[in-house]
Amino acid sequence: MAFHQDLEGQPAADVISRAVMNNGVNAASQDPQAQTRLNRTFSVEVPTGAVTNQKQSGRCWEFSLLNTLRHQFATTHKVKDFELSQNYLFFWDKVERANMFYQHIIETADRPADDREVTFYLKMAGGDGGQWAMAAALVQKYGVVPSYAMPETYNTEHTSAFATTLALKMRRDAVVLRDMVAQHATDADLAAERHAMVSEVYRMAAYSFGEPPTSFDLEYTDDDKKTHREPGLTPQDFFKNQFDVDLDDYVVVTNSPDKPLNKLYRLASQENIVGGKQIQFLNVDMDVLKKTAIQQLQDGETIWFGNDVLQQMSREQGFLDANLYRKAELFGIDLTLSKAKRFEYHEAEVTHAMTLTGVNLVDGQPNRWKVENSWGEKNGEKGYFVMTDDWMDQFVYEVVVHKKYLTDAQQAILKDKPIELAPWDALE
Repeated sequence: MAFHQDLEGQPAADVISRAVMNNGVNAASQDPQAQTRLNRTFSVEVPTGAVTNQKQSGRCWEFSLLNTLRHQFATTHKVKDFELSQNYLFFWDKVERANMFYQHIIETADRPADDREVTFYLKMAGGDGGQWAMAAALVQKYGVVPSYAMPETYNTEHTSAFATTLALKMRRDAVVLRDMVAQHATDADLAAERHAMVSEVYRMAAYSFGEPPTSFDLEYTDDDKKTHREPGLTPQDFFKNQFDVDLDDYVVVTNSPDKPLNKLYRLASQENIVGGKQIQFLNVDMDVLKKTAIQQLQDGETIWFGNDVLQQMSREQGFLDANLYRKAELFGIDLTLSKAKRFEYHEAEVTHAMTLTGVNLVDGQPNRWKVENSWGEKNGEKGYFVMTDDWMDQFVYEVVVHKKYLTDAQQAILKDKPIELAPWDALE
């Protein structure tokens, strides 16, 4: 048989077969030189403390934003390892996102259920994943609280059962709303039904996560062993008064080379708060993305970034290296795809968000980056990963930086009307 003969003609076929079958694809193809490339010395490094742990949930996008905020709080208040409540934002995201879902369902009720956009909304019902702007919108509306004011529960750390239940409810509600529209229900009746549905989501979230505090006492001991207490803060006042940051000053700088560069894009289909912050991307060349990230790190501020963490990653070692697993050489096949083609053919996905905390520069150019993950201390080096610059080139798609690091021409693009992206765009 021709296929068998081709296999038999491969050099060292038996040796390769034994190595792959006994050790697995990754172990058989891992480059031993990766450890040399990925040593953990960084010429620019923002001081940070212990990592957080999202456990069995898809809340990385919230964790990463809260990491950047808590790092700032740690610096300005001289308190190491201060942690903000991820549960608090997660609760409000469930409520707000359900409300937005119902709006989408009503707006598209005249289309068939298998319409591509309707199908997208139904598929996303109950999910955990999200974008930086979604987390920023929640903070702008609801503020933040310390982790002790609304601690984690079993359901925030293991979200699958809640997510599947919520998805079922939302899809059932979609049937009701679409039927009401088909029967020419009034806007008032639709609004009342939608309000009742959101109230039920609030109840589900309260039973599962606890009800969010409306006020709390801020209490902490700083690194000089001095105790601080400020009673009766609201979450909004806490964010406004204790964090010197305007989230509207930050921009999601993207490298999505399947689209024209130096353009502003919007992903309205994933926005989670009606009338809230828009999900926008400034699409630029990768060199621009890295330059802005380096400048922000040099100024002592960590960075939210979106990436495809499942590519060329060793979770145990905390390695991110575009040549970590040499699978093409192992199998004797061609696996090359340009970044643009990977986006176009949905090989590229924004699967995770993490935090850049350092970079190593050689003659002004980066060769590796320090990454704070939210998978706990048992992965990498106490939860920190190291990323080669070529991994960043290939698998980092977004960084969130202050707009002051953009040129005047780039800032002018931010005033343009954004180009609307399809809900199923690879940046979703």
